[in-house]
Amino acid sequence: MYIKFVNFVDQINQYRQSKISNKNFLIIAAIIVGVLAGLAASLLKGITHKIEHFLQTDLQWQYKYYLYLLFPAIGILLSVIYVRRFIKKGKFETGLTPLLYTISKKSSKVEPHNSYSQIITAAITVGFGGSTGLEAPIATSGASIGSTLGRFLGLNYRETTLLLACGAASGIAGAFNSPIAGIVFAIEILLPEFTIPAFIPLLLSTATAAVVARLFYNEQLFFLVTEGWQIKALGFYIILAILVGLYSIYFGKVNNGIKGAFYKIKNPYHKIAVGGLLLGLLIFLFPTLYGEGYITINNLLKGDYNSVINNSIFSEFSHIPLVVIGFTIATVMLKSVATLITLSAGGNGGTFAPSLIIGGLLGFIVAYCINVSGLAQVNTSNFIVAGMAAALGSLMHAPLTGIFLIAEITGGYVLMVPLMITTAIAYLINRSVSKYSIYTKALAERGELSHHSDKDTTVLNMMKLKHLVERNYLVLSEDELLQDSLSAVLKSKRNVIPVVASDGKLKGIIYIEMVLEHLLQRQREELQLKDLIQQVSPIVVSADLKSVLQQMERENVWLLPVVDAYGSYVGMVSKTAIFNKYRDLLNQQADYLS
Repeated sequence: MYIKFVNFVDQINQYRQSKISNKNFLIIAAIIVGVLAGLAASLLKGITHKIEHFLQTDLQWQYKYYLYLLFPAIGILLSVIYVRRFIKKGKFETGLTPLLYTISKKSSKVEPHNSYSQIITAAITVGFGGSTGLEAPIATSGASIGSTLGRFLGLNYRETTLLLACGAASGIAGAFNSPIAGIVFAIEILLPEFTIPAFIPLLLSTATAAVVARLFYNEQLFFLVTEGWQIKALGFYIILAILVGLYSIYFGKVNNGIKGAFYKIKNPYHKIAVGGLLLGLLIFLFPTLYGEGYITINNLLKGDYNSVINNSIFSEFSHIPLVVIGFTIATVMLKSVATLITLSAGGNGGTFAPSLIIGGLLGFIVAYCINVSGLAQVNTSNFIVAGMAAALGSLMHAPLTGIFLIAEITGGYVLMVPLMITTAIAYLINRSVSKYSIYTKALAERGELSHHSDKDTTVLNMMKLKHLVERNYLVLSEDELLQDSLSAVLKSKRNVIPVVASDGKLKGIIYIEMVLEHLLQRQREELQLKDLIQQVSPIVVSADLKSVLQQMERENVWLLPVVDAYGSYVGMVSKTAIFNKYRDLLNQQADYLS
């Protein structure tokens, strides 16, 4: 059955290659990805909001609100059970960091199950109150759709990566109804190097996803902002930008602390118990932390400034401005804690939506304080919008994504100047402290981050050592006598001979020159090969090509032996083979761009 399926796929690929040019085919594939990602985005939002509506509205019980202490733990537990029951251990990852690693180190091969498992686990986590966002899961789901389609159609690494980016961008476009932001997100965060030919597939896939998502889920995300900004408020926007930049640094510190604390808890169900109960307590005290939190921001944009404190145990003090300000500040400081607890305890989601909520609340605090104090009268909605763009741009190190996303989803194009100023300042403050974003920091610390500007690293990451190993070397046992192996040694066309132990473990190499030297000295009788062995540092077959070349440079050698994870000999790898493959890939890229 499998062979028939492979043959069927080959026939499809042969047919499309003979009938459709590669560029046109990529456009068609991008549109297909856009349709599927748009449907996935609609499905995820629909399921999540159905769960939220049922728990918050349809479920009627005298003591229902006490269940808010347990809802988050239930959601995380169900998500973990699903992953452990239906997905192979170690194959399910959350957030955008694994997606960047996949592009960089795994030839853009996203596991196919992510197309649906991300939807299921994220909907359960967020629907039951997990304080995260849906955008990272839908981006991963869309990326899986693009990656799977690319591999199914036999596309190369670069083309598969483009479809992966189309899928992720389409997921963002479908989730926010913002195709431009989806394109900017893909270019700014995912694509190793942007080229003009990639723009057309991205454009069509995101536009298609936005249309499809709107057909099935047309609920307006945010109240539209139409009032322009004033010059006299510019100084206050700068203050907001500084606060957001400082908060983004605080977020990074909290991120390290909470992840480190939960990492020490080895039992996954202990993590659920601790994280779920802590999260439930936070949500019970600060209801705004429940789920994504977009409802609160939307109410603030409409002018309902008490919505941030309503339904809480402090709601009776909502008429006191200082209480509202203090409660909102506490909510902002705890939003990052709630988000990171949700993710560390085993829930699925991302920091995309929390960034928007944090920025929006900071913008509200600044504007509300200004208006209440009588220093000036500023438009609160404008500050909320500017805060969202600044927070997203600084935390993700993606200022353009923050600017265009917020401008699209709030209609705030009239605020383009404040958006640009606040986002740029907040981003620069964060960048001055942290070179990497919350998504790339972990990869950088492990040495697994490919810089977008490093073309050599990008090309090397497209290559796999296992495909460059040469296995046609003469291999001898260390216990053999030189005299017994002499005939085979002299017939070898290689000047290096790997020597292994009886169990196949590499012991070292012998150079033909050394053999000839002993022959000239008439020292071949009773001389064992192990007496001629030269010790070398082998390369593990899973190593990346960049580290292989670095080791060759350090040791001043042209080739190295390759072993498996257990030290058994696999073959040899040479600089010549690496450079030849490198040139081939560069030529393929040139052909693609021409």
